[in-house]
Amino acid sequence: MTTSDDVRTAIADFATRIDALAPGSGLPVTVPVTLSPEAARALVEALRAYHDPRDHGVCDQCGSGRLDEDLICTTCGQPNGLFGQLVRERLARHRAD
Repeated sequence: MTTSDDVRTAIADFATRIDALAPGSGLPVTVPVTLSPEAARALVEALRAYHDPRDHGVCDQCGSGRLDEDLICTTCGQPNGLFGQLVRERLARHRAD
């Protein structure tokens, strides 16, 4: 059975994930709502399963930054994944020359 605490936690976790993608997007909104047990369960599942299309993952380099549309970390500025590795290797070779 889904409890009120489960719903509050799911909403808070969801808000944290979304807010990380749009910091400073405006004033918080309070939403008082009453749900049936089945609707509460469905809402918790939906919030946990939601994947925002703006979410491109966490940086492999610093581990704390978010990736932009070009897979560049918004915190450390490094390109991510295999692409990032190739860029860093080419840059190291270029600097060695």
